[in-house]
This record gives sequence, structure tokens and C-alpha cells, in this order.
Amino acid sequence: MAGLRRSRRRDLLRGGALVTFGAGLGVVGFAEAADVADRKLPVRGGAASAVVPGHPDLLGGGRLEMNWLVRTERKLVALTFDDGPGPNWTPMVLDTLHQHGVSATFFMVGERARKHGELVRGRLAGHEVGSHSWAHHDLARLSYEEACEDLARTHRELVALTGQEPRLLRPPYGHLAGSTTAAAVRMGYQVVLWSQQMQEADFPGDPAGQARRIIADMQPGTILLAHDVGERHRLVSLRALPEIIDQLRARGYEFVTVSQLLAVRQ
Repeated sequence: MAGLRRSRRRDLLRGGALVTFGAGLGVVGFAEAADVADRKLPVRGGAASAVVPGHPDLLGGGRLEMNWLVRTERKLVALTFDDGPGPNWTPMVLDTLHQHGVSATFFMVGERARKHGELVRGRLAGHEVGSHSWAHHDLARLSYEEACEDLARTHRELVALTGQEPRLLRPPYGHLAGSTTAAAVRMGYQVVLWSQQMQEADFPGDPAGQARRIIADMQPGTILLAHDVGERHRLVSLRALPEIIDQLRARGYEFVTVSQLLAVRQ
């Protein structure tokens, strides 16, 4: 059984997974696939429950798509930034992307978008915006109703700020539970996780080292996670961005938004 679970996990991590709500099975698959750290969260009957009593119509087709990467032979990579916007780093990221002509996807926190909206207003042409919750709380601990309100509030704020209708959700910490998935279905979202991420703690003060690792591990169809808000050690990744972009382009890679990457799935 353990071997079967490992095999299933490997299969899931090779590409996007489509999970169907039914008989409670989808929640278990999500918990394994997303590697949720807190195994004490209830699967049914609590905050993490996928059951929406009396409201099956709210789940639409009852299916939720989630993606770690995309299977493609084309050398495409989706660069994504979480947790912003923030006053110190988001302008730096936007400046770098503009200078290099790179499109990216920003998973924004609604509360921060309301507070720091002027940082990005008018600067997102060519970029994509996704939801990263209202206040970066763990959605897996919320009830279905609370998760719906959190995502709806964030959605309204992002539409008002950017003029874009978010269609992608990255849950904080990558945590998923039944309440989160059901709320995402109701909002019509796709869940986007990642297949590669900046490991700032491994390269303190060494942007070149960070760049070398990212470049060495890059595969076509990668969804790359970075941050434009956070602790100071994360700056090593942002300082590595120009070299990462230049070196990957020299190897034939093209930078696209997540939605553009999903559109070329095999």
C-alpha cells in the first residue's frame, strides 16, 4: 500500500491532476498530492470537510483542476510571484520583468492589494493576476463558508485594482482541504501549485548560486515559485532574476504566464 501511494504521488507530480468530488475521495487525493503538513486536520465533518450539506448545486460540475507543471516539449517556463504586492520588492520585480520583456503571474494577497495597490496600478500589462487569499491565512483551516467569503473578497479587490478576472488560485502554503477545494470550484478557479521554487535559505547572499541551481534543474513546462514580499533573505532570488532570465533564454526558454502555459498542455 505504501508503495502504491508513492507511485500515485509520483504520477501526480508529473503533471496537472484533475480531481473529482465524489464519495469524499477527492479530499484524500488532495492531502497526499499537496503534502499538507498538518495531518490532524479532519477530512470530513470539520473545517477541512468537502461536504457542503444541502448545496450540491454550488459545486457546479464537481471537478477541480490543479497543476504543478505542464507536459510539453516546448521550452516554456511560467514565472510566478506570491504574497505581494509589497512596497519594497514588487516594484523591483516589475522593473526587472519590464527591462527583460518577461511576462509573469502574480498571486496577490487581497489585503495587501488594497493597501499597496498604487504599486501595481497600470503596471500589469502583459502580466497575469491570480488569487492568494485575503490575508494569507491557511484556507485549509476555514469552513466552506469562510473559504468562500475569503476568496470572493479577494476576487473583488483584485478585479477593482487590476481590471482582470482572476481564474487561478494558489492557496497559502500550498495547503488544500475540502473546504478550499469546494470554494475554488464555486469560484470557477483552477489551483496552481509549483514544480520548482527559489530556495533562498540555501544560497544566502549568493544570487549567482541561486541562478545556477534554477537553471540546472529547469525542465520544459515548469511553474517556478518566487516571492515579491517576505523576509530579507528572499532578496537573493530577486537579485538572481536577471541572470536566470538571460541564461534560460540563452538555452532556448520562453517565459509565459501560467494561463499561457496551461494552454499548450499535451
